Amino acid sequence: MAAQPPLPADDPKELGKLRWRCRRGMKELDVLLARYMDERFRGASSLEQDAFRRLLDTQDTVLYAYCLGSERPPLEFATLIERITANR
Repeated sequence: MAAQPPLPADDPKELGKLRWRCRRGMKELDVLLARYMDERFRGASSLEQDAFRRLLDTQDTVLYAYCLGSERPPLEFATLIERITANR
């Protein structure tokens, strides 16, 4: 069975699901990810939106380390992490 293509970023149902996935076990991540969703996700390229969806599969502690700069993110997420953490 072929994978379904991602839904468009302006689909309210998809945006709601992504917002829910941004709720993490750490308040700091909640704030960073929610701000990215509110300010940048809809205007991002489809490649960046896809990377963000994949990034949300990352464990909280690893994602937090990426955002703090204490661990280098994989290349596929490096620019995205920079955008998420801009103006922290």
